[in-house]
Amino acid sequence: MLWGLQGTQITEEPAITEEWVIKENGDAELTYTHLEARFHRGAWSLFPAFVTIVLCFLTREPITSLLGGIVSGALLLGAYDLMAGVLVPGLTSSSAALIIVLYLGLLGGLLGIWSRNGAARAFADWITVRFVRGPRTAKLAAWMLGVFFFQGGTISTLLVGTTIKPVADKEKISHEELSYIVDSTASPIAVLLPFNAWPFYVQGLIFVGGIGVLATEELRVGFFFSSIPLFFYAILAVLFTFLLSIDRLPFIGRSFKEAIARSRKTGELDRPGSTPLQASKSLQASEVPEGYRPAAFEFVVPLVLIIGIAVGTYVVLDSPNVLWAFAVAVLVGALTSRLRGMSLKDLIEGVTSGLQGVVYGAVILLLAVVIGGLSRETGGGLYLVDSLGDSLPYTLLPLLLFVLTIVIAFSTGTSWGTFAVTFPLAMPLAWSLAQTGSLDHPVLYLQICFAAVINGSVFGDQCSPISDTTVLSSLATGCDLMDHVKTQIIPSSIAAVVAVIGWTCLTFIV
Repeated sequence: MLWGLQGTQITEEPAITEEWVIKENGDAELTYTHLEARFHRGAWSLFPAFVTIVLCFLTREPITSLLGGIVSGALLLGAYDLMAGVLVPGLTSSSAALIIVLYLGLLGGLLGIWSRNGAARAFADWITVRFVRGPRTAKLAAWMLGVFFFQGGTISTLLVGTTIKPVADKEKISHEELSYIVDSTASPIAVLLPFNAWPFYVQGLIFVGGIGVLATEELRVGFFFSSIPLFFYAILAVLFTFLLSIDRLPFIGRSFKEAIARSRKTGELDRPGSTPLQASKSLQASEVPEGYRPAAFEFVVPLVLIIGIAVGTYVVLDSPNVLWAFAVAVLVGALTSRLRGMSLKDLIEGVTSGLQGVVYGAVILLLAVVIGGLSRETGGGLYLVDSLGDSLPYTLLPLLLFVLTIVIAFSTGTSWGTFAVTFPLAMPLAWSLAQTGSLDHPVLYLQICFAAVINGSVFGDQCSPISDTTVLSSLATGCDLMDHVKTQIIPSSIAAVVAVIGWTCLTFIV
């Protein structure tokens, strides 16, 4: 099905597929408009997304699922040379280059430097020793460390969990409590303080032709940051863990209450009959060279630079330059370690190990960029607009997107892969509903739907028993995996319900 230049459906191949229209207004100023014919293949347009979702359920492994979606999309487009026709163009795009430079290069390098000089561990130990005075302050220390390590993922869960665990055990904090705090201050913090790879990855998936606020990479990154106040689930997840830390969270469920009472009264940190996970010595071992003295300021200074430069460029340029921020942080971190006596060999080995540690995540991100581009080419979003644009109430879309992303993320254990499947379909449909509904604030409605996808993916990932953050949170805190999943599901679900109510209420005022 082809869509003509003025939005009407045509059944024959158009003679002109795109053109520029130049108009002169009354002030002799010229305006330029780019028009193009767009198409979809009916229900088959959703085939790559369908294959990806089905493989998510069957394999519960994101790389296999994304590759399956890419192959199906390539076959649908007739691109039988998968390498030269699909993967190479997708992996040489500007979005893929940003991921390689920022995520694989700068972020991996910085994490490797922190691992080698022991700065992050020294900072965590400093906070723990000087702040913890009882059960509440032990939990608050874990919460604060989760906020400070706003990169999320492995570094957050492992550093926070393994650092605070000995002190929390001494203060009779149940492992269910600790694992919940560690898990809920990983991905939720990463999207609320997104001075990391998240905005750069997401911006490559949300381009929709004809929407001015999504026209360039800078505008799309700014769109991400301006939507943060609508990330209701992430905000509530972080708030709920704070309330749990000060023993003021009222709705935690019977299992959670029993875990807290058990640990405080009997000192049993795990449920009788449970199988607590234990972090291996390789995860807890220090990679600091012999004779090198870790210092907390080596973590604080690069962190301040990241935040300062990102926020500063956001204020001055209306778009945060996270690339500059990370590049300066990596350079300062490396120079500081060298000036304090670390050999160049040890420093490079640290950077190398950091790069190796993020390769798996980088592969998922790159494949997600490829399948996102294929989804746009097959016209999945246009098909949904054609099918649902006139029949779906715009007030229901945030709820539907939230539920869909929860299902996908829970099945795969990854929010990144969920973004790749959902955004190319969700954003065109959201904009179409905003236009057909003649909403007064269509951009706000687009941000609401955007927030629903982001937060649904984070919620599904956080509560999934096969998610890396779920497993690592249990591993780092010594908690039984399913005990962690069962106890955190109640407060997390309440946060999710409140978030959906909030988005739905906002749709009535847009």
